[in-house]
Amino acid sequence: MGALGVGEQAATRDISGHYVATQNSFPKNIRLDSWKAIAAFFGKDERTVKRWEKERGLPVRRLPGAARGTVFAYTEELEQWLSGPQEESSSSDTVEARAEVASEPDPQPSIVPAKLDPKSGDPSRFSTKTLWWAVPLVLVGGFLLYSSLGHTGLHFGKALAAHHPPDSTAQDLYLKGRFYFEKRTAADLNMAVDAFTQAIVHDPGYAEAYVGLADTYNLLREYGTMPTADAEQRARAAAQKAVDLNPNLAEAHTSLAFAEFWGFVDVVDADREFRRAIELDPTSPRAHHWYATFLNQMLRHAEALSEIERARQLDPGSRAIMADKGMLLYDAGRVEESLALLKQLQSADPNFRSAHAYLGAVYWEEHNYAAALEEYREEAMLRHNDILIKDIEAQQAELRNGGAPGLFQYRLAEALKAFEAESGSPFAVASAYGYLRQRDQVMKYLQLARQSHDLGLTNVEMAREFGWLHSDPEFRKLVTDIGFPALP
Repeated sequence: MGALGVGEQAATRDISGHYVATQNSFPKNIRLDSWKAIAAFFGKDERTVKRWEKERGLPVRRLPGAARGTVFAYTEELEQWLSGPQEESSSSDTVEARAEVASEPDPQPSIVPAKLDPKSGDPSRFSTKTLWWAVPLVLVGGFLLYSSLGHTGLHFGKALAAHHPPDSTAQDLYLKGRFYFEKRTAADLNMAVDAFTQAIVHDPGYAEAYVGLADTYNLLREYGTMPTADAEQRARAAAQKAVDLNPNLAEAHTSLAFAEFWGFVDVVDADREFRRAIELDPTSPRAHHWYATFLNQMLRHAEALSEIERARQLDPGSRAIMADKGMLLYDAGRVEESLALLKQLQSADPNFRSAHAYLGAVYWEEHNYAAALEEYREEAMLRHNDILIKDIEAQQAELRNGGAPGLFQYRLAEALKAFEAESGSPFAVASAYGYLRQRDQVMKYLQLARQSHDLGLTNVEMAREFGWLHSDPEFRKLVTDIGFPALP
């Protein structure tokens, strides 16, 4: 979808015809900036991990001068705590704590993250590490300054929203960050992160700068070298900081909603944050736009089209909104309207990537695989992604030689190869089996996807390769356990 700005996608449709989603988990030694994130690491609720800190010495840290309840922890220390002796606890307590991680019931079903090699993820991403590795060092300074506000940021949020004009230097840096953000290259996004971080250093109470950080981290998953899981953690943390600083800022709630769903597959929290954003600012095109794509994933097509039309009225010049409208029309069954709109966008600007990607998705769903792969190849060429171009050309050769069955078998082999090399997604394997209608293998890899918090699960209801399983009791239970609403 083109949620993050004109002409680009935060979660583009892939060559299966649904939104790209890479495997999500916690890489080594990243910082978790809230009780919620720490609880998610263990797949538990906040009450449990708070009790572990009090009774079993769970290594949770607090910044000097920070507000009560402001905590952080490092994943490596949490893993060491789990695998070794714990403070002020006997060996039997250690065994008991491990057992709790595995078996203690949660108030709501959890998706337990798995470990992820930072080198893994989308094979189409660049392998060269860039400037962003230095950014966390700068960002920590900004968050430390923010945290030093303590009670001001957390207890007087509404007053801050009304009486906190940004520092002039911070505002200039924020505008600089937005300038680089719109350019959407890895180098420019790193510049955007740096600018937003400097804005926070100059004015730790500047909520909009945290929104800029959240939005940029969401794009770094696609355009940069930052591991997906790290980007998602940072995006949600930055968006939550913005909400804490200014609870009345619609943009903050919108960014948090995006991070909750497309970063952590949290349906309930995302829906709540989207609705809150629209309540605060009914004229926000971004809030209506992103909410429309979320509703589409929930199969609420009529509502989704209503929201995307409202977004179009508020921002009639946005190509991203129009491209997403084209896909929403298709998902609602209005095929001819969808094709007409997407072809119009492509004709108006042949270099508009979303038009090629979305036309490819429509052709794929209409079983016109040759046309679909050609559109995907055009989109990959516009991205200058040689690895993806080579893969698509291999698929074109398989289609010519073996027809659709040969294409599907090739895709399955490649998905399994990537998964076994720990650089692929179990959802992608399930998808490949879905086209081959191998029910038991589909369910096996969907369950693995759920265990590893695979973001492909945001597509589980929309993915047409699973349409023949919609009445299957095991499939329906998995879908509702994730948090998607039950079908009528």
